[in-house]
Amino acid sequence: MKIAFVGKGGSGKTTLSSLFVRHLAAARLPVIAVDADINQHLGVALGLDEREAAALPAMGAHLPQIKEYLRGTNPRITSADAMIKTTPPGRGSRLLRVVEANPVYDLCARPVPLDGGLVRLLVTGPFNEADLGVACYHSKVGAVEICLNHLVDGPGEYVVVDMTAGSDSFASGMFTRFDMTFLVAEPTRKGVAVYRQYQEYARDFDVALRVIGNKVQGPDDLAFLRAEVGDDLLVTVGHSDWVRSAEKGCPLRFDALEEPNARALATMQEAADAAYEHRDWDRYTRQMVHFHVKNAQSWGSARVGTDLTGQVDPDFCLGEAAAALT
Repeated sequence: MKIAFVGKGGSGKTTLSSLFVRHLAAARLPVIAVDADINQHLGVALGLDEREAAALPAMGAHLPQIKEYLRGTNPRITSADAMIKTTPPGRGSRLLRVVEANPVYDLCARPVPLDGGLVRLLVTGPFNEADLGVACYHSKVGAVEICLNHLVDGPGEYVVVDMTAGSDSFASGMFTRFDMTFLVAEPTRKGVAVYRQYQEYARDFDVALRVIGNKVQGPDDLAFLRAEVGDDLLVTVGHSDWVRSAEKGCPLRFDALEEPNARALATMQEAADAAYEHRDWDRYTRQMVHFHVKNAQSWGSARVGTDLTGQVDPDFCLGEAAAALT
């Protein structure tokens, strides 16, 4: 299942996504963690030092190779250059699985050991000085989107994506690629403002959205969040000495995490598992096609020089392809 963590900058979404990844890894579950935030901090939050995190291979730097592998023998895609971030798979395309070896993972993923478990970590790469004034960050995140479009996942398999802050995620169709979106919100007016933006967009596309209240210090904070987000509030997380120690570079064993916070992570996993049970593969594929056609008509076809709506295979459903691979 695919899970996104979103929220305003400073809300704690990277901290909570890293805790959730650790929770899954400690249970020896297969996990792919993806840092798709403009500020690349997930690697450090998972225990890498700054040098190790900076050395992670950027997915954006390997986008041509990723496209070449994914297009496979799909006759509707003439070349890797003709693929854009929303290009959907079709018959002949290569698909990615959570648990497998493939050239994309060889190029871009690095194993990170966590409390006896092991996760694959991928990063978009930082938005650096060379990009200022000439590049859009969504061109980097496009590598994540095209991989998610070609990834078939099953129950008990997890892809956890730390998304860019604010409502920027809606600048592409990637927000529909997730079975569950966890919005991390502080008990402040600014903290719930991003929730209201997400709620509006999510409703239009039937996106599962639950709120994780962070930095909740007492009954007043809890009452504020309940009044502002209602039934979308799933759990709350308060102060954590475990997190504070990890941020100082002195991580403790994960089983030392405070029991209320550990319970919150378990509740989040239960919510994600339940959402996956209701995945509609036909709708999932239709949404992917919808955003590809929209992008093709607005900019993609003009940029590539050919009608990219022809890349859509009308007889292809990602769910049927997933079943064939099991």
